[in-house]
Amino acid sequence: MTHLGPIIHVADLEQLGDTVVVCDVRWYLDGRSGRDAYRAGHIPGAVFVDLDAHLAGPPSAAVGRHPLPDPTDFADALGGLGIRPDDPVVAYDDVGGMVAGRLVWMLRILGQPAALLDGGLDAWAGPLATGETKPTPVDCPARSWPDSALVDIDQAADWVDRGILLDARGVERYRGDTEPVDSRAGHIPGALSAPFADNLSVDGRFRNADQLRKRYATLGVADAGEAVVYCGSGVSACHDLLAMEHAGLGRGRLYPGSWSQWSASDRPAIVGPGPQT
Repeated sequence: MTHLGPIIHVADLEQLGDTVVVCDVRWYLDGRSGRDAYRAGHIPGAVFVDLDAHLAGPPSAAVGRHPLPDPTDFADALGGLGIRPDDPVVAYDDVGGMVAGRLVWMLRILGQPAALLDGGLDAWAGPLATGETKPTPVDCPARSWPDSALVDIDQAADWVDRGILLDARGVERYRGDTEPVDSRAGHIPGALSAPFADNLSVDGRFRNADQLRKRYATLGVADAGEAVVYCGSGVSACHDLLAMEHAGLGRGRLYPGSWSQWSASDRPAIVGPGPQT
């Protein structure tokens, strides 16, 4: 199932049946428990994936709030979730794919078929299951993160001289009007505002490929290979990366440390509506 695209519609998921591993990746910035939400009702057969425990390494000011996990730790997490390296995965959440996109992006850059459920949990019209699905652990080998998919803080600082740097946070955080989580407000010099929510229509589904191409064209992106995306902690930025791939623009790169790392450093922060304002 290597043809699995980055976004999948619920009708296609239903046709795939038990040939895919369905993952519930709910997590909330306000501290609510994603696992409790999962236990209260999830797509039947879905396993719960914990953003902090499974999809990130230990947080710190030096690396950010959600650094990529060590490849061995990620492999162990996948194995514990019953996910083999060739298993197709479909992931969802209830916030437009903001969180589940992280798992999908991580798997896709490793060459594993994975897709984000368009519309998330709300797209599922069938009955929900309660409690927990207990996966059967499997062996999953460690796979290194490809350098071609990532940039570090130094590369992010220089990226505007060689390509396009996109900020996937909401415009109010980009402008520095507010900063509810990190140590300073503002954005990286030269970055353009590209809120992940603008990938979605009013119904919470992804815009079609033509609409997404037009959106990213206005940001100067004709080839995602020229783009680096960041957000607060390297999670919602994956939404932009999947949207560009869905639009046929190829694969961009993630700055995993994102604003949580940048704002904790002594690097400059820009406040205002423009990239250099």
